[in-house]
Amino acid sequence: MSRYYRPIPMTDPARPAGALPLAGGWCWFDRAEVLTRAGSEGVVPAGDLPDDLLARLTAPRPALAGLTLDRPRVMAVLNVTPDSFSDGGRYLNTAAALQQAHTLRACGAEIIDIGGESTRPGAPEVPLAEEIARTAPVIEALHRADAALPLSIDTRKSAVADMALQMGAGFVNDVSGLTFDPALAPLVADRQVPVCLMHMRGTPETMAADTAYENVLLDVFDWLAARIAAAEAAGIPRARIWVDPGIGFAKTAAQNLELIRGLSLLHGLGCPILLGVSRKRFVGTIGGEARPDRRAPGTLALVLAGIAQGAQVHRVHDVAEVVQGIRLWQAVQQGVRE
Repeated sequence: MSRYYRPIPMTDPARPAGALPLAGGWCWFDRAEVLTRAGSEGVVPAGDLPDDLLARLTAPRPALAGLTLDRPRVMAVLNVTPDSFSDGGRYLNTAAALQQAHTLRACGAEIIDIGGESTRPGAPEVPLAEEIARTAPVIEALHRADAALPLSIDTRKSAVADMALQMGAGFVNDVSGLTFDPALAPLVADRQVPVCLMHMRGTPETMAADTAYENVLLDVFDWLAARIAAAEAAGIPRARIWVDPGIGFAKTAAQNLELIRGLSLLHGLGCPILLGVSRKRFVGTIGGEARPDRRAPGTLALVLAGIAQGAQVHRVHDVAEVVQGIRLWQAVQQGVRE
């Protein structure tokens, strides 16, 4: 029976001798829960874990565009779509998108993630030419205005990514985990750029009906491990791969919460973790807020839960609120003052 080891992350300054750094970041661990598909087998000392796993769990993650991952980082969402679930239609105009990007940057965003195709439940596929027309001019204008600002293209399609990279993007964020377009992995490998592999079943149009899992945490871990292996086989080194558990994508509210509670398991993949919980439907359902643009408090609560699990990058709409919350969390936990 396969065993999985979930490090139990801690942030308390009273750190015992022998405690190990988690992914080279702000969390430490000295124990791990042993998980199997039959259930938990309890807690063991970190020193009992296999050596190769310990190496992956403790190694610092590579920097992205000069951003070290020894502290939480904020990725801002910039949707240039007419139908995204919370901000569709607001930034279709390039000038409006540019202004919003500058605002997000001023609020503390360290990466801007530009998307031209909504991936909300039920969203239809956008034609290639239209997705390129939405994203390429915005990326070009942003890169021209601030070449030092890291830009990400949120797409499943190689042609969209290709044009975005030509215009100045330096990172590919693929919600399909390189399963939608077989040409995307070779493109990422050739351009030598980082890629985020997100877990999703089906497509945005069909995913809401595909939420049956044997064990959502272990199933997501195994799926991501397989996608990392496929990316490596395509010539993308693990050092340029990020992973995202796909909160809200083919998952129920209960499954989303289970993934966040067990998020530290994913550090065993040896890649940085990107967590996207911003304004998701279950945030509103549990928090009692129907309007997506009023879900910043619930989003922040989940971001801080992810930070306590060692997740390095947080993709959000409400940048100012999240940055402020992270700074206060750091000040309490680590005495950080910025």
